[in-house]
Parts: sequence; structure tokens; C-alpha cells
Amino acid sequence: MRQISVTVNGTRREADVEPRQLLVYFLRETLGLTGTNVGCDTSTCGSCTVLLDGQSVKSCTMLAVQADGHEVTTIEAMATNGELHPIQRAFHEHHGLQCGYCTPGMIMAADSLIREAAGPLSEAEVRIGLEGNLCRCTGYQNIVQAVMAASQEMQGGVKARAGKGGGS
Repeated sequence: MRQISVTVNGTRREADVEPRQLLVYFLRETLGLTGTNVGCDTSTCGSCTVLLDGQSVKSCTMLAVQADGHEVTTIEAMATNGELHPIQRAFHEHHGLQCGYCTPGMIMAADSLIREAAGPLSEAEVRIGLEGNLCRCTGYQNIVQAVMAASQEMQGGVKARAGKGGGS
């Protein structure tokens, strides 16, 4: 066992973990934060995406001990005081989810993508930025529209840059 100290959703958490325990299981089983989903354990689907020091990472391919001393943000921290985060609201308003299984990972990846962008995202930028997150229900169009709308709102209301859609 190894003791780690991780700031999760703004709260410093200390725990003894097996050196081989994946971050996703630390979050779900040790901390009880079940919003982060386990989809594949191979980094293929992105359902387990969280933010590590503000950058999106797939928590099924990262060991909990690697998060020692870092800050992790999960989907549970997105809404504050009962108010949905702009990305969550956009997913709701643009019907960007169906079964919802991929949604936490999509939202966390979108948050990182939007914050790293120089301005509102184009359709092509969203599709490329989310290509590591799979959805088996929606066909992606509504997800892309939701992320573009959230990007526009979070980047100060400026119109999204022009761009053609791509894969995903």
C-alpha cells in the first residue's frame, strides 16, 4: 500500500492505495465519486475522462499513485450551488445525450478543450477535440452542437470560427 494525497474537486483527500490501482477505481470505489464511468479500461471510449491539473485524462489508463500531489476534477464538481455548468446546460438544451453513459467523459473533455481554445470552437475543432470519446447513441451531431454552444458562451459570446465537420 502507498499513501497518496490528491485534491479532488477542491478537497484534499488522503488514502492508502495499491500501487496498481487505476485512478478511475480510486475515484469510484475509494472516494465514492461514481459520476466517472468505466467503459473499457483501455482508453478507447473516454467515459472515464477527468481533469488532472485542468487537462483531460482518461482515468482508466492512469494509476492513482500518479495523481499524488495533483488536482483532479470530476463531473461531480461541474454544477455549483444547484446551477448547471454551461457545458452541462448546453448538453441539455441541445439534446447532446441519450443514455448518458458517455456524457460525464464528454463534458470533462469538452471543458478542457474549450478552456484551451483561443476562442469559440468550430465544428471541425470540436469533432477533432472529442475524437477520443465515443458515444454509441447520439450520432455526435447534438454533442458537437452542444459543445459549440457552450464554447461560444464560455468564450464571451463571440461567434464560433468557421470550419467544416470531420470524423467522429
